[in-house]
Amino acid sequence: MAKIPAGAVAAGGLVGGYAVARLTKKRPLGGAVLAVAGAAAAQQWRRQAGAKTAAALSAAYVAGFAGSHPLAKKVGAWPAVLGVAGSVALASWVVVDRRG
Repeated sequence: MAKIPAGAVAAGGLVGGYAVARLTKKRPLGGAVLAVAGAAAAQQWRRQAGAKTAAALSAAYVAGFAGSHPLAKKVGAWPAVLGVAGSVALASWVVVDRRG
């Protein structure tokens, strides 16, 4: 079975967390999706690139989540979420995932 890149897991957590929260109208449930995916991505980052890199990418993940809120007021919710998810996935690919 092929391994899913950590960037895809992180982006899926951001998009999936928002989608679950929006569709169920239960923000804590969306937060749980966000947290589980973030933890899975962080574990993969740590295994592949070390603790410092995992901490930096985890900080980018949390910053993306937090930053999507004010960004949504300017561009809309889905564009904001997709934009930050893409940014985190790109950062992960540049720093960890492209090295395989």
